[in-house]
Amino acid sequence: MKKKENNTASGLKVIPLGGLEQIGMNITAFEYEDSIVVVDCGLSFPADDMLGIDLVIPDVTYLKDNLDRVKGFVITHGHEDHIGALPYVLRDINIPIYATRLTMGIIENKLREHNLMKGTKRKVVKFGQSINLGKFRVEFIRTNHSIVDAAALAIYSPAGVVVHTGDFKVDYTPVFGDAIDLQRFAELGKKGVLALMCDSTNAERPGFTPSEKTVGKTFDSLFEEHRNTRIFVATFASNVDRVQQIINTAYKFGKKVCVEGRSMVSIIETARNLECIKIPDNTLIEIDQLKNYPDEQQVIITTGSQGESMAALSRMASNMHRKITIGAGDTVIFSSNPIPGNEKSVTRVINELLRKGADVIFQDAHVSGHACQEEIKLIYTLVQPKYAIPVHGEYKHLKAQAKIAQNLGIDKENIFILSSGDVLELDENSANVTGKVPTGAILVDGLGVGDVGNVVLRDRQHLAEDGIMIVVMSLDKYNGQLVAGPDIVSRGFVYVKESDELIEEARQTVDEALQKCLDRGITDWGKLKNTTKDALSDYVWKKTKRRPMILPIIMEIS
Repeated sequence: MKKKENNTASGLKVIPLGGLEQIGMNITAFEYEDSIVVVDCGLSFPADDMLGIDLVIPDVTYLKDNLDRVKGFVITHGHEDHIGALPYVLRDINIPIYATRLTMGIIENKLREHNLMKGTKRKVVKFGQSINLGKFRVEFIRTNHSIVDAAALAIYSPAGVVVHTGDFKVDYTPVFGDAIDLQRFAELGKKGVLALMCDSTNAERPGFTPSEKTVGKTFDSLFEEHRNTRIFVATFASNVDRVQQIINTAYKFGKKVCVEGRSMVSIIETARNLECIKIPDNTLIEIDQLKNYPDEQQVIITTGSQGESMAALSRMASNMHRKITIGAGDTVIFSSNPIPGNEKSVTRVINELLRKGADVIFQDAHVSGHACQEEIKLIYTLVQPKYAIPVHGEYKHLKAQAKIAQNLGIDKENIFILSSGDVLELDENSANVTGKVPTGAILVDGLGVGDVGNVVLRDRQHLAEDGIMIVVMSLDKYNGQLVAGPDIVSRGFVYVKESDELIEEARQTVDEALQKCLDRGITDWGKLKNTTKDALSDYVWKKTKRRPMILPIIMEIS
C-alpha cells in the first residue's frame, strides 16, 4: 500500500471511540494537527452474557498514547451514557472538563464519590459561549432533551465546522428553560457546515416527538382517576423535567412527594441547588415522614423503571425495601419505556406488582427525549451539511438516518456510517476513512477496572452453564506414587447426594487413567493434569452430555 504523504495533516479527523453499534458508551475524538478535543465520555451497561460485570467503559488507549495533544472533554449533557466513564478515564487522562450548569453539577457528584474533585479542572459554559481548545473552538448551542441543560456543539476547526447535536429533540414548550435554538442552527447552515453528526436513536420513527409537557396532562388525568390511592411513579433518575411535572401534579392534588433511590435523590438535590427544578414549599418530604400522612396523600417518585434488581422499585415490589412495601390498593405508574434488552426485567417487576394487588399503569405516561424523523429532517434542512455522519445508536438506527439524509439530497458518497475506531479525515474537498485506532470495552467489576477480560467472562459463562468438578490428589515427593485420592468435589454440576454412583465411577475412571501414567513413569504435573481432564471430561460427556469445568489439584507429600 502506498504510504500517504504528510500533506494530509491539515485534514480534520473524526474518531468515534464508542457509541456506534450500540446505545451508550458515547465518546468521540476530534483531531486537527496537534490538538484533540473529546466529546462526551459515557458508559454502557453490561449485556446478559457479561456475568458479574457492573459497568462497561470505552477503551481510551488512543487518547493515552496522544495525551500531550488532548485539550479537554466537552460534554453535551448529564446522562450516564455520556458522562458515566469520566471518573474512570480521568485517572489516566487528567484534562479539563467543559459542560453546562446541571451537567457539571452531576459530573461533580461523581468526582466527589471518586475523590477526584481536587485534581480535576472544570469550567461551566453558558449557551452561546465558545471555548478555545488548541486549534479548535467549540460553541455550546441550546437543545432540548429529557434532561435540563442539554447542548449541541458547533466544533470549529481550520478545515471547517462540524455540528454535533448531542441527544436532542425539538420541544417548543419545554418544562424548564427555553426551546431549542433553531435560529443558531440556521445561522451556522448559512455560513456553511462541513459535517453534521446527528442523534439517530429515533431515526426509524416517523413524525415528531411530543413535547415533554404532554406528559404533565397525562399525570393530571391519572392522579384524578386514582385520587384515593397511594401513587408510585417510576422514571429515570436523571429526567428532572419529568420529576418536575410529577411534583406539579401532586401539588395540585394536595399530595406530599417523597423521592426514593440514591441516584435520583442526588440528581434532584443538584438540580434544586442550581434552580433547575422548582419545588413548592412543604411538598417534598423525607421517607421517614411518610407515616405521618394517609396513603391517599402520598406520591413516591422512584428509580427502577428498567426493572433493575437492586433499584428501589424492585426492592419495594419484592418486600426487600426497609421502609416501603407496595401492596393492594397502590397505583404504580411506569413513566418510561424499556430500553432494548430490559423488557424481561421490566415485565418481571410488573408481574410481581400485579400479584401483590397493585394497579400498574405502563402506557401513555412517557415521551421520548430523542428526535423523530421530522425533527431530524428539520435539523438537516437548517444546517445544510456537506457530509452526514449519523451517531448515537445501533447500526439499524444509523442506517435509518442515512436514508433520511439521502432523501434530503445529500450524496450517498457524503454519508458515513462509521464503526468505533474508524478515522474519518475530511475537509472541503474530500472525506475518507483513512485508518483505525484501538477501541473496545473495558469491563468494571467492583473495584477492578479492566482486570476481567474475555477469558474470565468465558470461564464465568462455562461455570454458569455446566458447573465445575475439582479433582484433588496427593503424590509422594520422592517416588511420584499416588498417596491419596483422586477425590472429586463438584459445584453446579449435579447434586452429589443423589449422584453417588456417577461421582464414584468418575473417580475410578480418573484413578485408572492416572495409574496408567504413573506405571509408565510419567510424573510431569502438566501431563497428569491433562490426563485427568481428558479422562473425566470424556466420561462425564458420555454419561450426562455436559461439559463442566474440570480443575485438577495436585499436592506433594514428603
